[in-house]
Amino acid sequence: MAKVTFDKNGLAKADGTLTVYGYDALTGEFTGAVQEFLAQGVGLPACACLTAPPDVQAGTVAVYQDGSWQSVPDHRGEAVYPVSGGAPVKITALGDYPADTTTQAPATAFDKWDGEKWVTDSDAQQQSRLDAAASEKAARVSEANGITQAWQSQLLLGIITDADKATLTAWMKYVQAVQAADVSGAPDISWPEKPQ
Repeated sequence: MAKVTFDKNGLAKADGTLTVYGYDALTGEFTGAVQEFLAQGVGLPACACLTAPPDVQAGTVAVYQDGSWQSVPDHRGEAVYPVSGGAPVKITALGDYPADTTTQAPATAFDKWDGEKWVTDSDAQQQSRLDAAASEKAARVSEANGITQAWQSQLLLGIITDADKATLTAWMKYVQAVQAADVSGAPDISWPEKPQ
């Protein structure tokens, strides 16, 4: 088969076969090379060119843009982390990493970006631990109050049994111990045992 040549309008001067290099209509990414038969008076198929894409290194792809091939970074599928904090973002488009992101994952929810690496904000981390300990203390007291509420009413009315009074006393001592628990060393806290 004769080699295809084109007229000034980009149409084949005679029937022939040639290699065309396809690219994605949206991204310009190279999709493959095929031998294409062109009849006289027919032009190249859409999203195809005659120039071979360059060899690309790992982590890059050939992209046809503005009439030529370019090697473009390909980080699709990777996760990056906004330096302002927040959830990781999965990359879905070709190109460089998004601005103000890093591939380094923060070690804790309290890490702040210092321009080069994540640094843990120890004060915020400890405050969060103290807040969690205070919530735990309140939950333990609330649970005990729920358990002892009926006994406290019986005690006020003078109708509590000796066994229930002993159990109520044990639970009230438990509440006192919870309230006295030192939470300043959170998360290392020695919580008292619940009564049986």
